[in-house]
Amino acid sequence: MQKKVETVIGGRSIAFETGKMAKQASGSVVVTCGDTMVLVTAVAEKKSKDMGFLPLTIEYQERMYAAGRIPGSYFRREIGRPSEKEVLTCRLIDRPLRPLFPKGYMCETQVIITVFSADQEIDPDILAMNGASTALAISDIPWQGPIAAARVGYIDGDYVLNPTRTQLEKSDMNLVVAGTEQAVVMVEGRTGELSEDVILEAIFFAHEGMQPLLEMQNDLRSEIGKEKREVTPPAVNEELQARVEKLAAAGMEEVVTTADKMARGDRYDRLKAEVLSALDENEYTSESEVSDLLSAYKKRIMRARIVEKGERLDGRNFEEVRPISCEVGVLPRAHGSALFTRGETQAMVIATLGSERDEQHLEGLSGDVYRRFMLHYNFPPFCVGEVRFMRGPSRRDIGHGTLARRGIEAVLPDADTFPYTMRVVSEVLESNGSSSMATVCGGSLALMDAGVSIKSPVSGVAMGLIKEGDEVVVLTDILGDEDHLGDMDFKVVGTREGITALQMDIKIDGVDREIMGRALSQAKEGRLHILGKMEEAIASPRHDVSEYAPKYITIKIHPDKIRDIIGPGGKIIREMTAEYESKIDVEDDGTIKIFSTSAEQGEALVKHIEEMTAMPEIGKVYEGVVRTVKDFGAFVQILPGTDGMVHISELKKERVGKVTDVLNEGDTVRVKVLDIDGRGRIRLSRKAALEEGEE
Repeated sequence: MQKKVETVIGGRSIAFETGKMAKQASGSVVVTCGDTMVLVTAVAEKKSKDMGFLPLTIEYQERMYAAGRIPGSYFRREIGRPSEKEVLTCRLIDRPLRPLFPKGYMCETQVIITVFSADQEIDPDILAMNGASTALAISDIPWQGPIAAARVGYIDGDYVLNPTRTQLEKSDMNLVVAGTEQAVVMVEGRTGELSEDVILEAIFFAHEGMQPLLEMQNDLRSEIGKEKREVTPPAVNEELQARVEKLAAAGMEEVVTTADKMARGDRYDRLKAEVLSALDENEYTSESEVSDLLSAYKKRIMRARIVEKGERLDGRNFEEVRPISCEVGVLPRAHGSALFTRGETQAMVIATLGSERDEQHLEGLSGDVYRRFMLHYNFPPFCVGEVRFMRGPSRRDIGHGTLARRGIEAVLPDADTFPYTMRVVSEVLESNGSSSMATVCGGSLALMDAGVSIKSPVSGVAMGLIKEGDEVVVLTDILGDEDHLGDMDFKVVGTREGITALQMDIKIDGVDREIMGRALSQAKEGRLHILGKMEEAIASPRHDVSEYAPKYITIKIHPDKIRDIIGPGGKIIREMTAEYESKIDVEDDGTIKIFSTSAEQGEALVKHIEEMTAMPEIGKVYEGVVRTVKDFGAFVQILPGTDGMVHISELKKERVGKVTDVLNEGDTVRVKVLDIDGRGRIRLSRKAALEEGEE
């Protein structure tokens, strides 16, 4: 059945159309806003696969034809790994959808979003999120949505719902919020050092604004939605559960009171082995059944200790941050480096400075983007004591790196005052909770160590939530187990002035304004505490960049002289780059930016360029070389590529019979510039230079 519905959000119409395209999918919908159009399909296998996790895959695909462009790759097609934008959008869609699948659902499920048309003002990501929810809602897949999503901007003190790309350029905020009818389930984005109150209001402004989208999805589902498949929750062998918990009771108490992560893991593994050995083989069907029961028991005990006894795994109170140590200048040859350790989480973060040529070039539907600040996050297996294949950055790595980049970008100097390209790399060496926030802290320290004039230091903290009935506990600086067993992962990044980035994921039905406000307030206390510890290592950026960083020098030449710098086919600029071991960027207005490996080389190059491009000045005396002799005078090169003519009458005070009586080709001679006519011809005088010398 073909059906189209529309609603207005943020002053623009959003339309959902189904039954026209991709009709063999379990659910499909075309979402349109302006000239942006996305097709979203949801398909699930009929047979369940017990894989131990929900086999959900989200694929977001940007097709370059959507913006009327041909891909710039060699094969001229979209191939290889997804772009950073595609990966981040996949994560944006996955995170609010995944918690709403029922327990026991194990059918392989795939949601594919294809961007068919891209308006340069309307980002497809919000349409993709709402389309994914709609496709699942009208399908037979037993998903317990819908959810809706909206973007919120903050321009001149006013909130803007679903701002355009042009509006976002002027906005102090770019937040994406997802929610159900009752609560917020996900938040992600960057802000410009805004207060907690402004952020909180923005989140619920977006939540209120998305309600028409939820109503439209509910109406569509009730009218044309397919009957949902039955899902039988996994049966619990209550007799085996009681037996496992009885056998594990004493040992589990030791597990949940062991503060060290590795020791706790080892004790838990031994406990599992002890329980399995104490059971008869006819009491359980598989080891995984026992393992699942033991894991659920551990989760229940840990959560109960936090809520009922106020005791965390490592003995901290709810607002306490783990011990922190910070070191800068750790790597001798790096431009900037920092080792940030918080509890059992540690990151070595390195800052490298480069020239404009080192900027990252990104090709996307909105056009080419050049990024002068990059932050790359690496999470090797040894940091959690594991062995696995290393196959490049995962979606998680890209997401964590982007969150850290957004948090730090707000304090970076502009290109006019600090023209370097900056790359920060975080090597996670140990991980037990929120290595992305360690990356933020280490990144801020490394940039200051490199001499980057950031406006203020930045730190980050991860908040957790345990909600049992009416009891709510907000945890500061969560451990890995507290993240895994808890109900929320809320990362907040900022300076002393305000928040610069945040990311929140919820595993329960959602959080209300009161809980969100508590979390933001508690996060501020944690963030300020961490900033204080960071300032003990380095309180402000170093006065100069590292001796190993390229030295930046800028000079201005006449635009007409640019060709003298470039040379035929770029020959001269290549020769200078090699000779002076420097990078040379020439702009159309005659600005030349030099990035040199040493100050001496840079100064020598500047002198050379000034000599090459100097413009003759009337009244100035130059030492030149005779290039050509004629009967009426001699042509003298006074500057590279610049010749003037000395008339025979200007050679000496006395009358000269032949030019060659005074000058010959190759002679060095001092001459004075008498005049430069409108055609650029230069009149020189040896006689005047001699007279000036006598004075």
